[in-house]
Amino acid sequence: MNTLNENNEGLNRENPRAILAGLELDEDISYYMEELAGLAEAAGIEVIGELVQSRDRPDTATYIGSGKVDELAQLCFDMEADMVIFNRELSGVQLRNLEDKLNVKVIDRTILILDIFAERATSKEGKLQVELAQLQYRLPRLTGFGKALSRLGGGIGTRGPGEKKLETDRRHIKRKMDEIKRELEEARNNRNIKRSQREKSGIPMVALVGYTNSGKSALMNRFLSSNMKEDKSVTEKDMLFATLDTSHRNIKLDTNHEFILIDTVGFVSNLPHTLIKAFMATLEEVNYADLLLHVVDASYEENEFHIKVTNQVLREIGAGEKDKILVYNKIDLLDEGERSRYEGQDSICISARYGENMDDLVRMIKDRIFGDRIPTTLLIPYDRGDIYSDLCNRYRVENTEYAEKGTYLHVELSPEDFQRLEAYRV
Repeated sequence: MNTLNENNEGLNRENPRAILAGLELDEDISYYMEELAGLAEAAGIEVIGELVQSRDRPDTATYIGSGKVDELAQLCFDMEADMVIFNRELSGVQLRNLEDKLNVKVIDRTILILDIFAERATSKEGKLQVELAQLQYRLPRLTGFGKALSRLGGGIGTRGPGEKKLETDRRHIKRKMDEIKRELEEARNNRNIKRSQREKSGIPMVALVGYTNSGKSALMNRFLSSNMKEDKSVTEKDMLFATLDTSHRNIKLDTNHEFILIDTVGFVSNLPHTLIKAFMATLEEVNYADLLLHVVDASYEENEFHIKVTNQVLREIGAGEKDKILVYNKIDLLDEGERSRYEGQDSICISARYGENMDDLVRMIKDRIFGDRIPTTLLIPYDRGDIYSDLCNRYRVENTEYAEKGTYLHVELSPEDFQRLEAYRV
């Protein structure tokens, strides 16, 4: 049978070969195994087989039980697997025992997700958040896992953002975590300053949320293309977790209404708690949005589950009660009969790819975030050209009249600006 050292040569392949292993407890595991295969594909891993065990509870030593481990070991040998990926988090002891018995690299779903994030993170803050999550996951698993860590070699499960080797010493890990937390707090303060500036501008904020690969970035790019801002487009790929870093873009409608559109990291079932905690500062942006666009892949049969997971994460970050529109995307992949079941008062069917029903979505957004606008007439003195310019930039001015004392503007103001400009109302 292959040894781990021999198999590490396989881990250097462009596409390591993996067998997926799952434990079916009191729920149908088929969806989770399918999603695990998608995550593996996103990490550049070739899935060559699958093994599922039914048990009342996980085995504390090997997760799936010694008999099933023997079967899995033979499967790894017969199929020349480089690694086994388990569908749930494993303890350090379980990881060590499994590697001893299977003689291949063993990772779990959380390690896989964190590895994908480490590879995809591009901003400094994103990289710090991922590394913190990796270290938080690793720290409690050092006991009984140190030996396995030393045998892992390189590749998945050992690398942080930028391909750097992750720490394995407990003291170094704790010190590194403290350093990262300080840097993230500084980044959070800077983001709060920028957010405060945006709030002072009075421009509403709309956040895109949803399951990974539902088309959030495609929708943002559709808005940008209608604004002739293709150079501001965000990364858009048909893969899980193509977007990690939060992006902000100004969107100006043809009615001169303007809002800030925020693209966020996609969610996934059983999102590792360490990852939610590490990305909490970034996800805070959702809490300050005036409206959420919950983007759903209408072509995916299990999208009700995707909606449930997204709502659960929104509740975890304190945004569960936010005003939202359910946006069923990718309807270009559906026939008319399938589309009709998604129509509702707080939902809309669109195709971000082809722009179908985008005008209707824009109208819904305008009604939600600009519906409280107050028709007002203002008299702006000629020496306050700054106020005049600001209003013309941010609002659709219905009518302008020049008089001896200044300029009369007929405009619909937000409640905040209505109060702020009280001295100029006539």
